[in-house]
Amino acid sequence: MNEQKVNYQKELEKILGKLEKEGRVPTLLLHSCCAPCSSYVLEYLAEYFKITVFYYNPNIYPASEYEKRIREQQDLIARMELKHPVSFLAGEYDREKFYDMAAGMEHLREGGARCMKCYELRLAETARRAAEGGFEYFTTTLSISPLKNAQKLNEIGIRAGKEAGVEYLVSDFKKKNGYKRSVELSEEYGLYRQDYCGCEFSLAERRA
Repeated sequence: MNEQKVNYQKELEKILGKLEKEGRVPTLLLHSCCAPCSSYVLEYLAEYFKITVFYYNPNIYPASEYEKRIREQQDLIARMELKHPVSFLAGEYDREKFYDMAAGMEHLREGGARCMKCYELRLAETARRAAEGGFEYFTTTLSISPLKNAQKLNEIGIRAGKEAGVEYLVSDFKKKNGYKRSVELSEEYGLYRQDYCGCEFSLAERRA
């Protein structure tokens, strides 16, 4: 029997409605994979949260690509005019951690078990940093991509939050034309849009 899919966008809207009623503006640690994906998420969530963008992506290859993406992220935050302030926090660019995690799964196609482990790696670290920093919530921009499985991402995020003792903000940012809006904002801000997910294996697959 198929598991029933959860509409995580509707679940998010319930949370946002509750926050509005309470008149609260909580803190949120937002894991970002790149500036284009974060653009819509920041526009949307900065109405309700005080956000710190956490750039933790040890999967990105090569180092020059990592530097390009992190600069673009910082530049976007500086340029966007949002309701509540947004700050920036850089994670460690620990490539060995990613390669250790990917060992034995290098041959797998994008979207499979290796990618799920990569999401786990990044969300576990985001949850840990959120708990350490006293944030009320954490989440990720990853669900904005039409290529990413929002059901799995939310399951991973919820699990990471329980383990770290901080609440995961469920989401499916591709809904409500979120992905389309991110493309529009990318054009508006002249953002660099990469043509592969980020890791060495996704780059090789793209080239093939």
